[in-house]
Amino acid sequence: MNVPVLRTELRRSTAPWAGAVVLTGALAFLYLIDGSWRHGSTAWTAQWTSLALWLRGLLFYLWPITVGLGALQGLRDHRSRMPELLSSIPRPAWQRAAAPAGASALALTCAFALLVLVGGVQVVAHTDYTHLGWVPISLVGALSLVAGAVLGMGVGRALPSVLTPPVLGMAAFALTVLMNASPGRTETTGPDGFPTSEPNRVSLLSPAVEEVRNAFVTLSGSVHLGQTLWLLGLTATGFALLIATAPRTRLFAVTPALAGAVLALLVLPADPQRMYVADEGAVAPVCDGPVCVARLHRERLAEVAGPGKEALRLLHRALGEDAPAAVRENTSVQLSGTTPPRSRKTVLFGFDEDLFSGTKGKDLTRALVAQGMAPECTPVGWSGFGGDQFAQAAALDWVLGRPVTFPGTGSEGLRHDIDAEARPVWRKLRALPRDEQLSRIEAMRAAAFSCEGDPFDALKGGAGR
Repeated sequence: MNVPVLRTELRRSTAPWAGAVVLTGALAFLYLIDGSWRHGSTAWTAQWTSLALWLRGLLFYLWPITVGLGALQGLRDHRSRMPELLSSIPRPAWQRAAAPAGASALALTCAFALLVLVGGVQVVAHTDYTHLGWVPISLVGALSLVAGAVLGMGVGRALPSVLTPPVLGMAAFALTVLMNASPGRTETTGPDGFPTSEPNRVSLLSPAVEEVRNAFVTLSGSVHLGQTLWLLGLTATGFALLIATAPRTRLFAVTPALAGAVLALLVLPADPQRMYVADEGAVAPVCDGPVCVARLHRERLAEVAGPGKEALRLLHRALGEDAPAAVRENTSVQLSGTTPPRSRKTVLFGFDEDLFSGTKGKDLTRALVAQGMAPECTPVGWSGFGGDQFAQAAALDWVLGRPVTFPGTGSEGLRHDIDAEARPVWRKLRALPRDEQLSRIEAMRAAAFSCEGDPFDALKGGAGR
């Protein structure tokens, strides 16, 4: 296939339209709809891995559209009533099929590359952490679009009906839904007793990936390899259907897809902890004395160092030898519903947590003190409001020796409710003898660090739940 042939195909095929739909549809979704992809350290323009993963997440909607448009392209010869004429031409069938397939592949690859470019320009402005771990994620995403288009073209040519494109597009959407829903996940019970689910190998056959909830998460190498094998199988099946003429040949054309699925399932990891893994370069600590952040956020170390050291000083003054000695950004990669890590010797925090989101200066110092006194036990991926926050607010007032506005939570109304619950308890606590105060503080901390019992109830002198 030479350049003039490719240029002709780009003019007379649906390939440019498919590329335009992918590009404009993705940009409209990212810029016109307000969602988690636009906020915090996991925003699609915040860092390279998040960019690649959010674009892969959009394939949940874009891939079925690409498959349907590919099927529409596959009907071209049938609509023109040319199959018999083309079959009489001595030119090999694979050469005739390579032209429209190549045009679609080029258009879709360019569209996806432009998406990466638009996001990448903004990523460069937001972070100085550069790496190449995002490249295979993006390459597999582009391959997903190509595989979907070629598969659609092959099915459209094998089943030349006006109903084929919409039916095939809906079937592709249903397949992605099933892969990312209960048939593609393993049901478990979270630490709070509520049902949750974890990805399994079937879910990894979907072109889309999970929503980005942690800036340190990336896909493992075995996931890239397994998905590539599966997508190459789909591409080969689509191309085989494009050149097949006999029913038996079309039946054998599904072999590459089946072989790709088998090989992918053999390669893809069974353990969810080996599917979405930590980016070792991103989680490497960058420290200023006892205060450390991840390398991914090293430009924010200066804003954390001062408040972190002050928080450690206040905690040591209040707790003595039992006080934590360091402040660390929490870089653990945990599944949704699991219990967050806690440490008596280290104050663990996350920039996207409600308590720390948008806090700076004195508010950040107060947030770190509250976290060091009684870390929350809300499962990963969940939002909580209640006893944990009340206990943190009362403990913060106790450490500072005066009532202060509780930091974080993102809402003035919530902060008012927290202060209203915590201050009466702080006043009663302050009126007790010093030994009784320390006893209740220790009971509160024991409940908070063990995630057993109610820290606020313990602070009030109760037995917890």
